[in-house]
Amino acid sequence: MPGRQVYQPAGVTPVSNALPLSGLIERLLPIAHDAGDVVMSVYATDFSVRGKDDASPVTEADERAEQVILGGLAALAPEIPVVAEEAVAAGRVPEIGRRFWLVDPLDGTKEFIRRNGEFTVNIALVEDGRPLLGVVLAPALGKLYAGAAGVGAFVEDASGRRTIRCRVPPAEGLTVLASRSHGDAAALDAFLAGRKVARLASAGSSLKLCLIAAGEADLYPRLGRTMEWDIAAGHAVLAAAGGRVTGLDGRPLVYAKQGFENPHFAAWGLEEGAPLRAA
Repeated sequence: MPGRQVYQPAGVTPVSNALPLSGLIERLLPIAHDAGDVVMSVYATDFSVRGKDDASPVTEADERAEQVILGGLAALAPEIPVVAEEAVAAGRVPEIGRRFWLVDPLDGTKEFIRRNGEFTVNIALVEDGRPLLGVVLAPALGKLYAGAAGVGAFVEDASGRRTIRCRVPPAEGLTVLASRSHGDAAALDAFLAGRKVARLASAGSSLKLCLIAAGEADLYPRLGRTMEWDIAAGHAVLAAAGGRVTGLDGRPLVYAKQGFENPHFAAWGLEEGAPLRAA
């Protein structure tokens, strides 16, 4: 918000573009957790909800968590511009080049308002139109997903850290994920026509991409409006786990589009016989 002091984490040394992606992920984890702590501190209160110009809801948690992330990224990599949801909503859109951050400080604001826990903090690094690295934290669920091209993907929870990868769909059929708060049943039925579906499940926020990355589901068709910051971090995790995100024409979904708006898309796990892809 204009005039608000930007969070500056202590003891963060700026990094150069030469830092390996695995090292960059480790530097991002404390920033995501700091933002998650802010989100949860608001979650515990009787917070208010306002509407933005596009009629989507926003809370104090969105705004405060974004300030934490912006301050952390400025300290970590001041040379890389940041496209962040609430800043863009306020008209602050930076000039971007081939590499930039995409930030959604609270994806699943409707889930946050409903207090069902299915909301996430999202930080992604985009390079040449593709999500190179992503961190997705679900603070209410105690789960963090992360991944990067050529590095692989992992999840951290109460059991520690473990590698994740997409699965080949089981013989009984696909587990298909649908949005908990946004859905068009007729469009989804049309998209799934001719596919063998074993189970249809709902989930909120960018968790759907991470569940496919973790081998817990196979397909997520999104047949509605989304913005790039909604899915970039989850896309990076999914790609690092061997999956992909495509437009309905089958072409890879790219970033830095005009207005940062996505077309309808589908997120996929592994296909039968397909090798694991790390990017």
